[in-house]
Amino acid sequence: MNFLKIFIIIFISLTTSIKADSNKDLLKQLTEGGKLIFIRHAYAPGSGDPNNFNLNDCSTQRNLSDRGRKQAENIGTIFRENKIEIDEVYSSEWCRCKETAEIAFTNFTTKNFLNSFYSSNYAKNKTKQIKNLMKFVKKNNFEKNIIFVTHYVLISEVLDYAPSSGEIIVSDKEFNIIGSIKINY
Repeated sequence: MNFLKIFIIIFISLTTSIKADSNKDLLKQLTEGGKLIFIRHAYAPGSGDPNNFNLNDCSTQRNLSDRGRKQAENIGTIFRENKIEIDEVYSSEWCRCKETAEIAFTNFTTKNFLNSFYSSNYAKNKTKQIKNLMKFVKKNNFEKNIIFVTHYVLISEVLDYAPSSGEIIVSDKEFNIIGSIKINY
């Protein structure tokens, strides 16, 4: 039994240091620029949006909690402390994405191709949104990094990856995942 406990402690210690090293490598790659950075909005309790929500009225949507706001602050801190240069920050038009972008980066522009298509009212937009995102990336020649603050459904569709709230997923311009960083709140 004692051997098993020692083995578990060693395993946890090793995997924690491996993860820290891989985050350092990813952060170094981000300082080189030219990456697509997808961020799932920070923690907003629940899933989807209430029935009959209004895109132009934040009080009708699922929004960030205090923990989500703290997580958004932590996202911004990662970029500032590591001196990661950004060309532009783009956000979904949903309030939880805009609030994440505002807290983390201050300046951002909304793009409807980053919107959620989880709700049946927006599901019909999925193919067009993805096509517009691909065109946008292809036609823009950026040297620094571009940030997309968006939703689980878009990230999972484009990158075939299931992100946590506030998670940073980094890809190249061909949408190949390079790595990810989970952000605490």
